[in-house]
Amino acid sequence: MSFKIATWNINSVRLRMPLVERFLAEHAPDVLCLQETKCPDDLFPLKAFRAAGYEYIEFHGQKGYHGVATVARRPLELIEKREYCAKGDCRHLSVRLEAGGKRVMIHNFYVPAGGDEPDPEINWKFRHKLDFVEEMRLLRADIPEADASILVGDLNIAPLENDVWSHKQLLKIVSHTPVETEGLESMRTGGGWTDLMRHHIPADQKIYTWWSYRAADWAASNRGRRLDHIWGSANLAPLLRDVTVLREARGWDRPSDHVPVMATFALE
Repeated sequence: MSFKIATWNINSVRLRMPLVERFLAEHAPDVLCLQETKCPDDLFPLKAFRAAGYEYIEFHGQKGYHGVATVARRPLELIEKREYCAKGDCRHLSVRLEAGGKRVMIHNFYVPAGGDEPDPEINWKFRHKLDFVEEMRLLRADIPEADASILVGDLNIAPLENDVWSHKQLLKIVSHTPVETEGLESMRTGGGWTDLMRHHIPADQKIYTWWSYRAADWAASNRGRRLDHIWGSANLAPLLRDVTVLREARGWDRPSDHVPVMATFALE
């Protein structure tokens, strides 16, 4: 009796659909949330997902950039496709489903990467990222429309010291600068969200979900970051049974630079 949700920045769903099919066949999550699908809605690979047993599908995409999708083996109710920062980007999707007798809200996010220069005064991409996280403060974990809430996705920020390969060396690198990490943690705690990955895996242990394409040997150098997250409302923490980071997927043929992250709950 369990409910499993997975999140994965797939870096083009059409290009990497064989990897998605492999993942679904081997791990069979109840729900898979994808980011950076890079696919307009009219070209989304519906048939492939339905053939894999995922008949309930919601997506919010655009050609060549961004995009999120949530697929499931149980009915989904589309709640919102929110446009953050009035940019016209497809970076958010929320659905609701039934699990264990609870109405569960699921938010799927792809937060902007922020560019290379961590100065919002000279880098509009970084300003956009900070503004995006600030707007996310509107989301609360406890809401009357659901009995529990889950927030997943590529948040493009590694907030804790052991979420990166070197805390000291990355303090001035976008994704681990203090203005980002403090902003994300403030948004998370202010909204009543529990970091379920760190609830299951202690903060003194390293967790990575992303390894750069630039590394000649990503596994040997192991210079990773935890950019992908699973949060939940406080009432889900006691029901959390497992969190798995599928590191091996980084070594699959033509992989994404992110790997799937899965959380399993004592919900049917």
